[in-house]
Amino acid sequence: MDFQISEKMQVILEMVNEFVDKELIPLEPEFLNREFVDLLPVLEEKRRLVRQMELWAPNHPRELGGMGLDLVEHGLVSEVLGRTPIGHYVFNCQAPDAGNIEILHKYGNESQQARYLKPLVDGRIRSCFSMTEVDMPGSNPTMLETTAVKDGDDYVINGQKWYTTSADGAAFAIVMAVTNPEASPYLQASMIIVPTDNPGFNLVRNIPVMGHRGTDYASHGEILYQNCRVPRTNLLGPEGHGFVIAQERLGPGRIHHCMRWIGIAQRSFDLMCRRANTRKMSSDGRTLGSKQIVKAWIAESAAEIQAARLMTLHAAWKIEKEGAKAARHEISFIKFVVANTLQRVVDRALQVHGGLGMTDDTVLAYFFRHERAARIYDGADEVHKMSVARHILRAHAGGGLKAALNLPG
Repeated sequence: MDFQISEKMQVILEMVNEFVDKELIPLEPEFLNREFVDLLPVLEEKRRLVRQMELWAPNHPRELGGMGLDLVEHGLVSEVLGRTPIGHYVFNCQAPDAGNIEILHKYGNESQQARYLKPLVDGRIRSCFSMTEVDMPGSNPTMLETTAVKDGDDYVINGQKWYTTSADGAAFAIVMAVTNPEASPYLQASMIIVPTDNPGFNLVRNIPVMGHRGTDYASHGEILYQNCRVPRTNLLGPEGHGFVIAQERLGPGRIHHCMRWIGIAQRSFDLMCRRANTRKMSSDGRTLGSKQIVKAWIAESAAEIQAARLMTLHAAWKIEKEGAKAARHEISFIKFVVANTLQRVVDRALQVHGGLGMTDDTVLAYFFRHERAARIYDGADEVHKMSVARHILRAHAGGGLKAALNLPG
């Protein structure tokens, strides 16, 4: 893997870094103490500036109006944007829209792309992704209770979903529902577009997460589909291929998540170092940074962040070179390694800030509340660990461990 960053990419990263520092981080006090929906006018102004700077939609193809960065390049940008909770939204590369754009680009027909894809990339509408269910294991997308039954030229959808991120204010949902119950588990479900103003689409509530309900984009919805009738032409890709499409979506999506988490860890690390250097702990002027345990936290955090960064960039590089299927174990590695690195660094930074860290006077408490879920969504850590361990043990028994994990020697 070549770690050299092109001159063009270096300029892009410098521009994005400067924009985050000067335009977005100063907005965080408002973001932390007001509803997201109240910030939309000022955020829209920042989005206009991003368009003018030609930094809009960095991960989406040029023909759609994006920058056309590859997965490694976007990973580097995603790390920078992850330093603030509003970074990805302002640059229009936020989840779940980013993944939905990928699905619509690959599987959407001409009519679907005109109605949903183009305005989504332009930032004129938002979307949501409706897969996780209340009573089914979220880590197993083959187990779904929501059904889409054919009735003439329509599908009639019934079921209950939750953690449908950003449903509040979204123009449409991509819903995963069982259309072929008699097929094998991996060919039962399909993905279907459902406009949120469609009769039978009911946003029951924005789910309180760690005590915060959220609004608009910054929310997680519970959705009840009650005889929700949509045309069969709203099907995305072949019927019964919902699981396949979901796996294609989740591979690159985990790179986006992990690089964003590294940005969060880096921001938390920077705040920790600043606090350690400035917080006086004795009358002789010694600071927190003079304490041996704080020095150990700083050294460990720096090393762990760098290791997580290199692992994630390698996984992105392998996806680019060989595809998500070939990189499936690298994807599992980064999912639990980066999530746990994030947790440790944020926790240490909060501890160094003491009582201040518990307040919303810094962004640390927000990170602590909202990023605990990193170890749960997109497959709980334990699921990824079991999958990788099973593969390693099988390969080890067959004497092919090095080849199986692409180890040198």
